[in-house]
Amino acid sequence: MNLSRRQLLAVTAAASATVAVPAATAAAAPNVVRRTRPALPSGIASGDVTSNSAVVWSRTDRRARLVVDLTSHGRFDKAVRLRGPITSADGDFTAQLPLKGLRPGQRYDYRIGFEDSSGRVGETAEGSFSTPGRNRPVSFVWTGDTAGQGYGINPEIGGMVAYKAMHQTRPDFFLHSGDNIYADGPIEAELKVADGTIWKNVVTEEVSKVAETLAEYRGRYKYNLLDQNVLDLYADVPIVSQWDDHETLNNWYPGEILTDARYTEKRVDVLAARARKAFLEYLPMTHPAGRNRIYRKVSYGPLLDVFCLDMRTYRGANPAPGVAGPVAMLGAEQAAWLVREVAASKAAWKVIASDMPLGLLVPDGNEIEAVANGLAGAPGGREHEIAWVLSQFKRRKVRNSVWLTADVHYCAAQHYDPSRAAFTDFDPFWELVAGPVNAGTFGPNGLDSTFGPKVEFVKAADFPNQPPSGGNQFFGHVGIDPRTEVFTASLRNLYGKVLWSKDLNPAGRH
Repeated sequence: MNLSRRQLLAVTAAASATVAVPAATAAAAPNVVRRTRPALPSGIASGDVTSNSAVVWSRTDRRARLVVDLTSHGRFDKAVRLRGPITSADGDFTAQLPLKGLRPGQRYDYRIGFEDSSGRVGETAEGSFSTPGRNRPVSFVWTGDTAGQGYGINPEIGGMVAYKAMHQTRPDFFLHSGDNIYADGPIEAELKVADGTIWKNVVTEEVSKVAETLAEYRGRYKYNLLDQNVLDLYADVPIVSQWDDHETLNNWYPGEILTDARYTEKRVDVLAARARKAFLEYLPMTHPAGRNRIYRKVSYGPLLDVFCLDMRTYRGANPAPGVAGPVAMLGAEQAAWLVREVAASKAAWKVIASDMPLGLLVPDGNEIEAVANGLAGAPGGREHEIAWVLSQFKRRKVRNSVWLTADVHYCAAQHYDPSRAAFTDFDPFWELVAGPVNAGTFGPNGLDSTFGPKVEFVKAADFPNQPPSGGNQFFGHVGIDPRTEVFTASLRNLYGKVLWSKDLNPAGRH
């Protein structure tokens, strides 16, 4: 089906605000004529797809204009050509183009290239995405924790093979729940594993030390995009991206001053600003109200709204377990946004995409990194904020919400119920944990009883920091039936084998 004139005008308007590339500013060394055309060294991607919008992304190797051919009928000879922004070194030659006015329930194919100052388009690559529509099923995968603990791209096992397993499920989108990179974890050519085996990595200069400079943070994203499994998934499956700590460094919080001798820059706020810039450059995202805000809602049609949280930017310092008073995790503005938007959602299911778990104990030395403080009884520390959110969900009669997370490097299904809890002013809900996707496997973590969690399923490492080659890498898969609105969730391993599955019936159905 062809793009309509209305759609053509709407999509084109998003791309028409930029100006032509001045011939005199084409990137070239002094007195050197560049004969090659713009390349695509990091592949292509799409993200934050909704019923009528999407974002497409790529990176080139010089100053050039992003060019996108968009078609809804599989024929590029009838595609609409859109000219996007001009790249520059300030953005590491990355470019994103928002697409608006798309048709619900439609598959779109796109071809990306970059146009040089002479109007010549260089290397191109093709991708696709589908917009959600009424009476269409929805499926997606989620996980987190990529290239952690020194486990990078290992050619001997086929690279980051869990990305291939996720791709083979043919999901509508991929929710990355955080730790897209491990900026604080150097990747070496060889890593000796606890079981005596040797893990071998592809290496680059940027990943050889902890990331401090903007170039080093960018290099972490470029490293992951050397893996063919990642490239194939990103071209064919839209991304919904969150961040957690390792996009900057382990367990960070605003205002922190480092004592880690590996860092010459000790101010975490400086490092976090560089990390945030690289994150926003390399992952295709919508920006609510024109702000570079990471927390946002991605509406995936009548069956699903995804509420992506940011539990890193607005948090207070990591507290001691016994701190009784409130400590910020979401911050007041984000917490109010979450309650307001979830309560207003008309979607059948509301997924709360949380970059950290609620009831699992995640310590930071003698302090608390996540929500749970490990103490039985009334909420303390960061638990206050979550308690308020949960009680507001109950008060506003929110139904069919599921919390999805990663972070702890194992997989689990946990059910929360006030009948088991110290804090009881909430409705029962599920929290599902998946990950890592290419990192060391650990777990299981201890449970905090404040919100009454019960572990229904868990699969963890055979030994601490188990490598991906051990098979204990995990991702989650969700399918929603448009007729029954049943939410079928499963947890799967490195090879895509289903380890646990559960059908969740929407409220009012049996």
